[in-house]
Amino acid sequence: MNLPELEALAADAYVYGYPLVAGLTMVERFAKGGLGTLPAAPPNHFSHATRLAGPGDQFVSVNNDTIYSIAQLDLSEGPQVLHVPDTSGAYYVLQFIGAWTDNVAYLGSRATGTDAQTWLVVPPDWHGTAPHPDRVIELPTTMGTIVGRFACNGPRDLPRVKALQAGLSLEPLEPGGLVAGLPEPDPDVPERLAFFERLRVWMQAFPPATPDIEYQRRFAPLGLLDDGSSPYRAAAAEWTLALAKGLAAGRERVDAATRPPEEHPLGEWRFALHLFDYNLDHLGPGTLDDPEWRIPDRRAAYLSRAAAARAGLWGNHAYEASYAVTYDDSDGRPLTGAHSYTLHFEQPPPVEAFWSVTMYSVPDYYLVENPINRYSIGNRTPGLVYGPDGSLTVTLQHEPPEDPTAAANWLPTPLGEFRPIMRLYQPKPEVLDGSYQVPPIHRT
Repeated sequence: MNLPELEALAADAYVYGYPLVAGLTMVERFAKGGLGTLPAAPPNHFSHATRLAGPGDQFVSVNNDTIYSIAQLDLSEGPQVLHVPDTSGAYYVLQFIGAWTDNVAYLGSRATGTDAQTWLVVPPDWHGTAPHPDRVIELPTTMGTIVGRFACNGPRDLPRVKALQAGLSLEPLEPGGLVAGLPEPDPDVPERLAFFERLRVWMQAFPPATPDIEYQRRFAPLGLLDDGSSPYRAAAAEWTLALAKGLAAGRERVDAATRPPEEHPLGEWRFALHLFDYNLDHLGPGTLDDPEWRIPDRRAAYLSRAAAARAGLWGNHAYEASYAVTYDDSDGRPLTGAHSYTLHFEQPPPVEAFWSVTMYSVPDYYLVENPINRYSIGNRTPGLVYGPDGSLTVTLQHEPPEDPTAAANWLPTPLGEFRPIMRLYQPKPEVLDGSYQVPPIHRT
């Protein structure tokens, strides 16, 4: 294989493998140091946030609507018994994610109701006897993640959420097992090839869905199928350069997939209604196994999966929570804290649960410090001022507004460029069929 072909293959490998590397790197980071208000926790134990996310929680597009409870699963120990408390009708969701970032199951308000529940979470190809055979969730890989989100209406609501967190637990079906842990990549691999080393080691430890294995064999010339010692420790200079160039090209392809198309209506909010539809093989409880929610082209699904991991790691399918983003105002100009804007809703967004608009920096997509500690605004925000006709006008700017109504409805922006995300929890049909459009943001 000549060097340009090797470079092109390396770019394909980056797109294919980025979600696995990004997801498991976050798992590794979580296990060692926690994440923001979520303390580190051993495998198969929940870590509970004690407050809503803020600027210190440097996680891509983290939400500010719910309190997180997250567990990193290592089912090499064996199946885990999951206990879920009764939330008395309050919104929550437990999202189950495989190592390749596939959303494989949901429990919660939409999917299974809000009564107390007990489920068994099992590794792939488990053939034991479940206490309740109709309440089994099979993970496609031995490692995975449960992301729990409990709706929280601000600091005064924290005691209620903490009581629910206390009732959420995992315990082994058969005590006494040992967890294998996340395999360690070779630490002596040069940094410029560290991505491929992680992908090589983790790809072998956590095999993909069967239909992906044939595609994966293409990457043999990159050393990604090599067993034993790493091929990247003392690699030839030309080979290393080709892989590094391919990695850069693949990264650009993924970044481009997260940006709006060059030709789109001015100020349009882009709904990612099908960004998370890349799971084609492991659709368990709470998922919708329907052609409408499956990307039919597997190669296209790889790019969608990578874009989702880059811009919204561990995000939900749209039927659980729909996300819309915009980078531009109604005249197509980039949104920036140098200007003031309004976002006017004539009618409330159509949801069964609740909605919000959250402010993020660009290009990191982190929450941004502001003087009123308001990082999102929505129908649960106290003190909003509505018009006589029930309409709502949100003010987006960096400095505090002087007008009292604008100040009450103020969502602070960073000084530089920004990207808001609108979230609609349990969206109504008009969101899911694409007929609902978020109003554009106007520069004032």
